[in-house]
Amino acid sequence: MENFPIPIIILFILTVAATVWLFLKASGYSIRFMALVTVWIIIQSILGHYGFYTNWEAIPPRLLLLIVPPVLLILIMFITRRGREFIATLNIETLTILHTIRIPIEITLYYIFIAKLIPRSMTFEGSNFDIISGITAPVIYYLVFISKKVSQKVLLAWNFLCLGLLLNVVITAILSAKTPFQKFAFEQPNVGVTYFPFVLLPCVVVPIVLFSHLASILQIIRRLKINRTNPAPGLSTS
Repeated sequence: MENFPIPIIILFILTVAATVWLFLKASGYSIRFMALVTVWIIIQSILGHYGFYTNWEAIPPRLLLLIVPPVLLILIMFITRRGREFIATLNIETLTILHTIRIPIEITLYYIFIAKLIPRSMTFEGSNFDIISGITAPVIYYLVFISKKVSQKVLLAWNFLCLGLLLNVVITAILSAKTPFQKFAFEQPNVGVTYFPFVLLPCVVVPIVLFSHLASILQIIRRLKINRTNPAPGLSTS
């Protein structure tokens, strides 16, 4: 990572911090979340700093350690009673505005591509349109929660659309990574996420963004079902 632009590294670290802070705020400043994410960031930062993930010959691929634990935790949150109770307490307004962090993330990805560490397909010059989510997040936030000019159904549709954009780039990143599962981008594979601090993208930022969408979708669907039975104005933000 020598000669990589320092301003971009600073931008990325600040974006990670903003992502964690916004989710922490949405959770009502959950001590458990803060403790868990702090320990996770420290562990992954140490592993990334010492080049643990740059060994592409390891079997199973070490990249799985960045992805599998957060995915399992998200699954646990949705299938357990305590997990669903936690989801119900999340502030959906904050979860919506959280997605603005996808703008600096896309800027960071572009510079990682310039450094020849990820393929073009992972940037907005390729097939990654995730920046749309970041640009539209404040617009949706204003229309739904401030001016109240659009309905919960629009917010639900937006979350599904942006979830699709996220999954698109995640799948691209996985299939272009230098692993036995690589399917394309062999001339310039995805190796950038194996270096510190960019290891925090797949193991911290992406899981939080993914969980924010899924939690919002669950909350909105529950609210719509309640409103069908007991019509009531407004959208719960608790």
